[in-house]
Amino acid sequence: MATAARQLTPLPQLSRAVADWVNSVRELTQPRAIHWCQGSDAEARELTAQLLQRGELKALDAERFPGCHLYRSAPNDVARVEHLTYICTRSQEDAGPNNHWIEPQQAHAKMRELFRGCMRERTLYVIPYCMGPLDSPLARCGVEITDSPYVVLNMLIMTRAGRAALERIAHDGAFVRGLHSIGELDPERRFIMHFPEEHAIESFGSGYGGNALLGKKCHALRIASWQAREEGWLAEHMLIVGLESPRGETHYLACAFPSACGKTNLAMLIPPASLPGWRAYTVGDDIAWLHPGADGRLWAINPEAGYFGVVPGTNPETNRNAYEMIRRDTLFTNVALTADNQPWWEGLSTGRPVIDWQGRPYDPAKGPAAHPNSRFTASARRNPSYSPHAEDPAGVPITALVFGGRRREVAPLVYEARDWRHGVLVGASLASETTAAAVGQVGVTRRDPMAMQPFCGYNFGDYWRHWLDIGARLARPPRIYHVNWFRRDAQGQLLWPGYGENLRVLAWMLDRCAGRAGATEAAIGCLPRTADLELRGLDVSADRLAGLLTVDAALWRKEVAEMREYLGRYGSRLPAALLAELDSIERRLP
Repeated sequence: MATAARQLTPLPQLSRAVADWVNSVRELTQPRAIHWCQGSDAEARELTAQLLQRGELKALDAERFPGCHLYRSAPNDVARVEHLTYICTRSQEDAGPNNHWIEPQQAHAKMRELFRGCMRERTLYVIPYCMGPLDSPLARCGVEITDSPYVVLNMLIMTRAGRAALERIAHDGAFVRGLHSIGELDPERRFIMHFPEEHAIESFGSGYGGNALLGKKCHALRIASWQAREEGWLAEHMLIVGLESPRGETHYLACAFPSACGKTNLAMLIPPASLPGWRAYTVGDDIAWLHPGADGRLWAINPEAGYFGVVPGTNPETNRNAYEMIRRDTLFTNVALTADNQPWWEGLSTGRPVIDWQGRPYDPAKGPAAHPNSRFTASARRNPSYSPHAEDPAGVPITALVFGGRRREVAPLVYEARDWRHGVLVGASLASETTAAAVGQVGVTRRDPMAMQPFCGYNFGDYWRHWLDIGARLARPPRIYHVNWFRRDAQGQLLWPGYGENLRVLAWMLDRCAGRAGATEAAIGCLPRTADLELRGLDVSADRLAGLLTVDAALWRKEVAEMREYLGRYGSRLPAALLAELDSIERRLP
């Protein structure tokens, strides 16, 4: 599986820059062996067998979950650590108040001491990978060096990894450098450093996906957002879903939601039986790279090749596609086990957990059986709703952009921005209740612009200006919407059924884009009237619909004041156009 540390396989000859970098990391970290990842199925099988033998993986019931395995992370290493994640730019102002900042030389020195000798008695794995279709001009490549075989297995699923990626790197002559070590999994020695100006990432002390799978949030969002500004595109925390209507028209939407707020469910949407003739296709469930096209439209690719999804709540009723997808060839992280060795998580109506996510006999008094942020990693091609256009080199054209989060009140079910500039404000002022996907208190409402608060690699003020610049380049920009599936009544009950029924809202958006649907204008944008929504077969009372589509002026005056206070933190970097849009909303409020 691995070669002696002093030797290199023929692979690095394809890229001298990669080979030189690997040699420098070898000298620093002192691994016992080096393995260059080929990206083959045989390689994944061999690595899995080694981890099973060492007890780091557990095979699940082979009859009902063939090819599935369970991995348990350290109990102190179960989520992204935003408070230990840094953007290291020469100027602190370039990182912005939305990021933690350390001066680059200081950060490199700190990380060098952590990495020094950290891979002794371990294998150093070199993972060349491509984010996006290998033959797409919109794709970008990276190389992750890690000492975690769990990371390797995930990266083989989540990216186009191996020899083909290295060949593209040799051809392009550029790649993002990502250095990772689990270290001692000590929270006091855990840092995730990003160097946007160097296109580099250094991560130490965590094995959790968001901190350790460097192609995902670290590269595809934090570094890529910086690359995107340099090159004139957008790297966004967005799903991409295609909707085919009964008319035979297919349109694509890119939708931004904070983690664990329903992105995967929406990306794999199953139309309700009461809306015959609709079909949904998944292009991506988490990240979109958006490029202005020669035709004046915005085009998107999904840079990922797999899903790293939150598993609690996944069942045949909430997300049948995901449920069917993860029943074979899936890597589960931090789920519980039943007596007959099946994975179990909260939200399942069958089975009973006997072993919790930490490997202990399940005791409800000690918390949930599966960790609230337990995950599944699966190939996108296994998704029953996988789009045939997910690997198109040019991507897919975007008809509408959608922002949304968890709001108990204030935000109505859906509203439409008046134009691109107003839409940028809608995205910039996005707020949501926090979830278990990140370390910290759950259920607190925070601003999460474009769902990028944890992921933007530079100052939000500059980021919003870049959004405005991109819009100015589009002759046919997508319309922009805001949704809130989580509005509640005074008793705390959800007003909207969600899941597949969300198609009714998306259908209204597409009809609006085609000029076929009406709306009523409110201070915050355009809302559907009850008559504008397709309500056939929907069991929602008129009172609940009215509550869903109400704009409370008093609540919105408070919201505007909070938005103004938040945006004001960005000082001179804040585009004046956003304040003008905010003034316009305030003037329109009764």
